[in-house]
Amino acid sequence: MSKPIEDYGIIGNMISAALVSRDGSIDWLCLPRFDSAACFAALLGNPEHGRWLLTPEDPACRISRRYVPGTAVLESRFETATGCCTLTDFMPLTHDEEKVDVVRIVRGISGEVAMSMELILRFNYGQVVPWVRRRDYGLSAVAGPDAVELHTAVALVGRNMTTTARFTIRENEEVPFTLSYHRSHKMPHFVPDSSETMDRTISWWQEWSKRCLFDIKHHVWRDAVIRSLITLKLLTFGPTGGIVAAPTTSLPEAIGGSRNWDYRYCWLRDSALTLYALLNAGYREEAEAWRQWLLRAAAGRPEQLHIMYGIAGERWLPENEVPWLPGYEESSPVRIGNEAVGQIQLDVYGELIETLHAAREAELAPLAEAWRLQSVLLDHLETIWRKPDNGIWEVRGEPRAFTHSRLMCWVAFDRAIKSAEHFGLDGPVDRWRELRDMIHADICENGFDPHRNSFTQHYGGKALDASLLLIPQVGFLPADDPRVIGTIRAIEQDLICNGFVLRYSTDQVDDGIGGEEGAFLACSFWLADAYVMLGRIDDASKLFESLLAIRNDLGLLAEEYDPIRKRLVGNFPQGFSHIGLINTAFNLIDASGPAQQRSKRVAPTDGRAR
Repeated sequence: MSKPIEDYGIIGNMISAALVSRDGSIDWLCLPRFDSAACFAALLGNPEHGRWLLTPEDPACRISRRYVPGTAVLESRFETATGCCTLTDFMPLTHDEEKVDVVRIVRGISGEVAMSMELILRFNYGQVVPWVRRRDYGLSAVAGPDAVELHTAVALVGRNMTTTARFTIRENEEVPFTLSYHRSHKMPHFVPDSSETMDRTISWWQEWSKRCLFDIKHHVWRDAVIRSLITLKLLTFGPTGGIVAAPTTSLPEAIGGSRNWDYRYCWLRDSALTLYALLNAGYREEAEAWRQWLLRAAAGRPEQLHIMYGIAGERWLPENEVPWLPGYEESSPVRIGNEAVGQIQLDVYGELIETLHAAREAELAPLAEAWRLQSVLLDHLETIWRKPDNGIWEVRGEPRAFTHSRLMCWVAFDRAIKSAEHFGLDGPVDRWRELRDMIHADICENGFDPHRNSFTQHYGGKALDASLLLIPQVGFLPADDPRVIGTIRAIEQDLICNGFVLRYSTDQVDDGIGGEEGAFLACSFWLADAYVMLGRIDDASKLFESLLAIRNDLGLLAEEYDPIRKRLVGNFPQGFSHIGLINTAFNLIDASGPAQQRSKRVAPTDGRAR
């Protein structure tokens, strides 16, 4: 039986990440990178598909957990009838993407606790049983190109393709375990003392967290913002600066459904909002790394611009199904790769050009090649902006003239004009102004339903789309424009389910996929942002608090929320949701927050003026 998504916490080292359940089981881990095959895949199947369990033998133990403040170090506390102990889980930082460790330390707090360990290594997404050999330091396991070493002083027993151990932890005792990855054709790397490694890891994270510029006076939200920033950092692939949407694949958008996608890649649609979140929080180094990743990934012929890329900028991400995994709560299929990589989504041109413009305004390092890339992209966009596409939500049905896609085409030319004007850059500005005005008029004429006084999801349709909430935020129309107010009112009437915002109604829209989905959490944050821009601060705060309330006990959010079953759904933790939390928090405490910055009604900031 699958555990609720809320039961999991994330640990990581900006190379890969693991999901740790409340009962002390690592049920998901890809080695050595986010996009590698999983060696623990119980999250999408059963224990037999791989997990690493460390837990008290007492099934009635009381469990509580937390992150060490300001860090990605997870501490679980187990209280039994005979004593109390803690389990500390973390992944030490590394600069070598082929040398990844997972450290687990059991500490006795009081009395004594009988503990059990179960290690089931299954490489290639739960399929391959490795060759395991006993070592004086623990064991080694090899399967094809992959190898791990388990370092522990605890006596290990191998039975039925599973490694087990039983031990008792007493007050002030410490029992460490380190799982160390290396390529099978290379020698294992040195594993340092686990306590020293933990101290270094905690210190690094706490120093990093101190850089957050969120107003200390708003301490009620500050912890939520810092946890979201740490999560965003955990989703960053350190060697390249790329940020994955989530560390998981195929966690369903509806329990038992087929809307199960691989999110271990980097989406261009997230780029501008990501940059604003990082800059406002004071993380210029991460913002610069993200911009550099975007430039490298997008380099090439403009007609070959993709909607997403691999963590190093890879373009070939073929989608396949994994038939031996039954899926989370029998939600199949389990997919590896993402077919949407080949879709046409015109909004990514606007996202990329807006991000590069915002980076200039924030005075990140000037890059001449960034402007040359923009100019080439705009030349191509001029020839294709009228074409139907698959839209921001990657529908797998018939391409349409999506209003949001046209909106972001308008953004592309608008930001290019502003860059040329503000920074003295060369370009056909008069032509860009003509195109900007042309697209604006086209949207207002064809993407607006005058009978309902609302913009629509696509030209010629009546359905709504939560992406229309971004119209005032990107500066297309002011928030108090009657058409914007009408659109927000229509979304409130049609797309809110038990207080949370759906992307669109799957009953009214044929997206070529079928089935239902939960409320998309980023869209709920966008509605809160729209309320802020309208001056409806109480409504924005109420919605924001509702979103904070559905985080799990560790402060983590998934992609979506099932407002009927009242549980998180979709890939977890989801970067887009945490980006929304960060930006909305800044919008609520600062009249010149990210929404106003993006609309260009105030200058962007990296928080240095606070």
